[in-house]
Amino acid sequence: MPGSDHLPEPSMIDNKVFRKRLTTLALPIAFQSLMLAAVAACDALMLGQIAQAEMTAVSLATQIQFVQNMFVMAVTAAASILGAQYYGKGDLATMRDLFNLALRIAGALSLLFCLACEFIPELLMHIFTHDDELILIGARYLRIAGLSYFITGISECYLTMMKVTDRVKTCAWISSSAVISNILLNAVFIFGLLGAPRMESRGAALATTLSRVIQLILCLVISARPGYLRPDLPRLFRGRRELTRDFTRQCLPLLGGGLLWGVGFTSYTAIMGHMGADAAAANSVAAVVRDLICCVCNGIGAAAGIMVGNELGAGRLEMGKAYGIRLKNISWIIGFASTAVVLALTPLVTRMVILTEEAHSYLTGMMIIMAVYMIGRCVNTVTINGVLDGGGDTVFDMYSLAVCMWGLAIPLALLGAFVFGWPVLAVYACTCLDEVGKIPWVMARFRKYKWVKDLTR
Repeated sequence: MPGSDHLPEPSMIDNKVFRKRLTTLALPIAFQSLMLAAVAACDALMLGQIAQAEMTAVSLATQIQFVQNMFVMAVTAAASILGAQYYGKGDLATMRDLFNLALRIAGALSLLFCLACEFIPELLMHIFTHDDELILIGARYLRIAGLSYFITGISECYLTMMKVTDRVKTCAWISSSAVISNILLNAVFIFGLLGAPRMESRGAALATTLSRVIQLILCLVISARPGYLRPDLPRLFRGRRELTRDFTRQCLPLLGGGLLWGVGFTSYTAIMGHMGADAAAANSVAAVVRDLICCVCNGIGAAAGIMVGNELGAGRLEMGKAYGIRLKNISWIIGFASTAVVLALTPLVTRMVILTEEAHSYLTGMMIIMAVYMIGRCVNTVTINGVLDGGGDTVFDMYSLAVCMWGLAIPLALLGAFVFGWPVLAVYACTCLDEVGKIPWVMARFRKYKWVKDLTR
């Protein structure tokens, strides 16, 4: 039973089936996550070859999309949670209505961010820095990249539905094609290759927008093929009351948690940005490395949500519980492996970017601190965003973020930066406290098994 302390017997799980299912889902999603992170890495490396200010300004400007992604991710995560369970149940009609609902909400939210980037980019940049040069460069970037934010909101709904209907390879192929296009176009427009004008930061924005157009076109064309789930366009603006209520029940806690996490991470960037150009530059590079290393846990976390959700939606609660326990244990292995990878990459990363001597020193220290942070990040991503969310236990993430991030990490970072005058690395360490600090709380919540439930009607 969901509330029981009895652990499912290991023999319940067919190891061969489990491994095949996990790798089939996790590897394409991890690869997709890696390719997306590669864009940020290439932006940083290419712009870093031009000037530290160009790299730093674009890193700060893309925090706007990071916040937008929190809204879109809440919508697509709610669609994924319900979609995985309804797909496990075999109810495709409800999934089409769910598709419509996600498109309506994600499209409207993304349009607002697009308009803000077009009309008030300088005001948005003022959130992250008071440096006039960085504000000017970042505003030029946002005016061009703003359209891509709206396009992304639409295409992410298509990609989410592909994932939950076992089209993860197709989803990864689409994302990878867009990412490769982005990287190639980055080189062309940033450096002015093949006869194109040398646009520097504006070139990165143009490359991002064009690649997102390519991604959306691929989504529309491939989804039109037989066997793929498509939205019911004649019913796009008509909803089902019960489904909307179920969706809202999942989405609001996810949105609350996403905003707490997204605005919190943006606050970390803003705090580091106000500690000087060298601190901001080092933090920008460290963030790129963090996102690259997190690709594996992101893939396993997404796979965990689908695997657990499929079993619970099909009524196989004990099997869903057994899957959750196995996946939680795997998250610890991934966490310690990620720590080792970060430490091994530190000497290489510090030599790959052009930074001042002080920024190089900051970057080395940040990488060492991040190595410890990776344990908490991996465990929490798989356990919270995968297993717990897969069973509809979406409220816990919001509570844990409110306490650990907003009640502990952010106040300490603010006090250290603006009141006590702590060193840059001490403030950076404060921004990494939340993931490590909430591990005991996450494990206690997991063992209550409130996430073991069927959400379908």
